[in-house]
Amino acid sequence: MRRTATRIHELNLYRRYFDLVAAGRKQIEVRVRYPHLEDLATGHTIRFRIKGTDETCDVRVTRVTRYDNFEALLDGEGPANINPTSSREQQLANIRSIYPPEKEALGALAIGIELLDAHTERRP
Repeated sequence: MRRTATRIHELNLYRRYFDLVAAGRKQIEVRVRYPHLEDLATGHTIRFRIKGTDETCDVRVTRVTRYDNFEALLDGEGPANINPTSSREQQLANIRSIYPPEKEALGALAIGIELLDAHTERRP
């Protein structure tokens, strides 16, 4: 029997979101529907990295849901699943500060994630 390797996607993440993922408190990652994420699927692994560091955190993709915009995504997923430390309004403002209107126009992805404990590395 032949085994298929799990697909690993490497994505950068801001420290405040990385810490929530590493603690298992963030269940949904928000991204723009960029072409390079089109093949992202359930069962794939995402290796989050804080840009400019060796810190990584691996998660398993549990589902991928497409939305027309960030407001629809927040309403459909529930803000507490995305960032349990911020209100819906704060999250919308934060997401839009990362992604300008022309990026949001591409659509949004809600990526269900599950922490893979054995693959979290923190280095000073």
